[in-house]
Amino acid sequence: MKRRWWYALLLLPFAGTLVPALYDRPDPSLGGIPFFYWYQLLWIVITTLLLGIVVVMTRERRDL
Repeated sequence: MKRRWWYALLLLPFAGTLVPALYDRPDPSLGGIPFFYWYQLLWIVITTLLLGIVVVMTRERRDL
């Protein structure tokens, strides 16, 4: 039952990109890339890390 709570981490990327009006602006830019684009790219990296954590923490351990 405790493993199911790890899946709640996957709601963070959904919530972070749910309302584009919150991040639909050009500033602050990062290396000439407008905020709108690098914010979304950052969520790709964050989602990958969160998904890795969820997979590891919810994996069933099998003793051979």
